[in-house]
Amino acid sequence: MEEYRVELNGEPESVERELRSLARWLREDDAIRSTALVKLTQAPPRPGEMGAAFDVVQLVVDSAFQLGNLALAYAAWRGTRPRSSVVTVEHRGRRVSLDTADPEEIARILEALGEDGA
Repeated sequence: MEEYRVELNGEPESVERELRSLARWLREDDAIRSTALVKLTQAPPRPGEMGAAFDVVQLVVDSAFQLGNLALAYAAWRGTRPRSSVVTVEHRGRRVSLDTADPEEIARILEALGEDGA
């Protein structure tokens, strides 16, 4: 099993609301739901921070998971948001930031997470 972590930047109360929305969206997407377990979790607080109730969407994925499906689901979700936040996706210690709603650009950026051949 592999893991992807998705974080949003912004005000803590809006970040938690947006993370809940994203997690719900991903759970309702057939392609994601069939290959990943989507959870809201807490990231350890950084020095000087208290942390939010939920500040990370965690995807635990199986071997059939495809980043292209995540890119499409994320692009569709982002298109429904009145404001755009920068989203950071982490996998195997690599982090990429998404600040676009273009599905092709999102897919290209997410593919950078797996460029080591894994």
